[in-house]
Amino acid sequence: MLAVLAGLGACAHRPTRLSERECMARVMYFESNRSSDDGMLAVGTVVMNRVKSPKFPNTVCGVVGQKNQFAPGVLSRPMTDSGKPRAERVAKAVLRGARHPHVKPNVMFFHTAGYKFPYKNMNYQVIAGGNAFYEKRTPRPGERNVTQTEVAMRQVKPTREVVFAVASASPRPEPAPIRAPVPEPRRTAPPTVFAQAAPVRQPQLAVGQQGDSIAQLIALNGG
Repeated sequence: MLAVLAGLGACAHRPTRLSERECMARVMYFESNRSSDDGMLAVGTVVMNRVKSPKFPNTVCGVVGQKNQFAPGVLSRPMTDSGKPRAERVAKAVLRGARHPHVKPNVMFFHTAGYKFPYKNMNYQVIAGGNAFYEKRTPRPGERNVTQTEVAMRQVKPTREVVFAVASASPRPEPAPIRAPVPEPRRTAPPTVFAQAAPVRQPQLAVGQQGDSIAQLIALNGG
């Protein structure tokens, strides 16, 4: 009888199997600012990056439940405040393919923003929801990793809230370039052509003979 009761007690304390969405919502709830869609999306993107990496478990719950990786009790503590519906909504979006634009596939780590560590392989990408997200990278000769301070200075304004459903809009046509009007060629009046006067033909005078008088010459030319 004691053995049966002990078995029943063990079953009662066995955690209920969680769905992928529940595991995702829990890690977002306990690891990010609960008023920030942006921060929750960044955490969810890190989880999915780990799922696709051979260095981590290949399921969401496997990644979230991995020892010493996320907040203690992430899969068992109760979610009690208004951040729960937000976490569930963002978790659903991530499992449908939503990703944070600044958390690239090689970004698989984050910590509370402002904390500093002595490691030289932390290449920071974005600060969101109170966390600083980074990839582990050994810089090549002549290169260096981006520091957390540089990322914070670059983000003068907080990253805007992420919208998961964006209506597709046709691109606006570019305005036609403004061209200066080409002036019409100036029309000039054709030159005035004056009719040339016919040359005045001088009458041919008849030539008299030597010794003719002036009266005779006049008579020869029609008088």
